[in-house]
Amino acid sequence: MTDPVAEAFEAQRDRLRAVAHRMLGSHADAEDVVQEAWLRLVRQDAATIDNLAGWLTTVVGRLSLDVLRSRRARPESSYDDRLPELVVTVDDGPTPEDDVALADSVGLALLVVLDSLGPSERLAFVLHDLFAVPFDEIGRILGRSTDATKMLASRARAKVRAGERPAAVGREQREVVRAFLAAARLGDFEELLRVLDPEVRLTVDTPGGVVVVLGATEVAGGARSRSAGAVRGRAVLVDGLPGFLAWREDGTPLSVLAFTIGDGRITAIAAVADPVRLAAMDLPAMPG
Repeated sequence: MTDPVAEAFEAQRDRLRAVAHRMLGSHADAEDVVQEAWLRLVRQDAATIDNLAGWLTTVVGRLSLDVLRSRRARPESSYDDRLPELVVTVDDGPTPEDDVALADSVGLALLVVLDSLGPSERLAFVLHDLFAVPFDEIGRILGRSTDATKMLASRARAKVRAGERPAAVGREQREVVRAFLAAARLGDFEELLRVLDPEVRLTVDTPGGVVVVLGATEVAGGARSRSAGAVRGRAVLVDGLPGFLAWREDGTPLSVLAFTIGDGRITAIAAVADPVRLAAMDLPAMPG
């Protein structure tokens, strides 16, 4: 005999998984959240639920919000999902079109923008703009008024739109990246803090998963150690963002960095340091 509650949940599972994945950016975390939602449904008297889809969306939203907030409290946590495939090309320096051209590839830039949203902003944006959940329902999840929730979504929407078509790499962006790399080599902590946004986000793809570090002090503190082992490097473009490719002494790639810059400071750094993934990437040759 079939269980009508289980059947109703299974009919919602794919949508709930999609909501959780957009919120969390991790398939494993999304699966955990959906499974917890099922366990809570089992403990609930189904007769008291008027709108099962809405009830489940609320539960998944609240659980996802808890995960996002815990990440902020413990940013050095690993995720199963890797950064997306990156296109790395040699950066030959500024061109006359730099001030007016737009980057063709924006996948990484969009990822960085979404990951940079605060937990409440991300929830409001994802649930309303991507899944059409009414603002009053989102407000109940967040414990905020409908108007305050609309403001959160509006702010998040503006950030996402600003990141959809980032300007091509210009001279100022290159100077900021060069200043960061020089300060990292010298261990100049004060200079690192000068070029890093206070809320900078570093995302590193390592052999053990993706590690996230938040805040200028934390990123600056580890910058020198992360640059150790590099004997050669060159400026590159990574999905249209200013970047840097470093090699070890034996000629194997050490890391690829991509920088997002706003108002003259680095707001986000995405790095690939997994040797297996680096070996599989189509990278420019090490200069002779």
